[in-house]
Amino acid sequence: MIAQPYWLRLLRMFLALFLTTLFIVVISACGSSSSELDGPTEVVKIARNNCISCHGTELQGKMGPDTNLQLVGKRLSKEQIAEQIRTGGDSMPAFESRLSAEEIEGLAAWLSGKK
Repeated sequence: MIAQPYWLRLLRMFLALFLTTLFIVVISACGSSSSELDGPTEVVKIARNNCISCHGTELQGKMGPDTNLQLVGKRLSKEQIAEQIRTGGDSMPAFESRLSAEEIEGLAAWLSGKK
């Protein structure tokens, strides 16, 4: 077996370390998105716990175009959104018994800003 020069072994180790680091960075970025839910922490937490199963992790809608909330503030007022959350409608369940009035108002205010 021929001995490799020291610089070549060092270069290979550096290349392996670089590729491993690059792989970790790429893998950790998978699944992240610049359009993740943003807003008041408590409101976003309520949305994640109650809304994403039908409206999606980015409010893109999972049950058809009517469930897309990304621009809901253009279609509905804050009061209309709050009423929809409280009483439900079509295939949406009512959340009046699951969320407090303050939580509903917070969600409605946040969603009405989606324009």
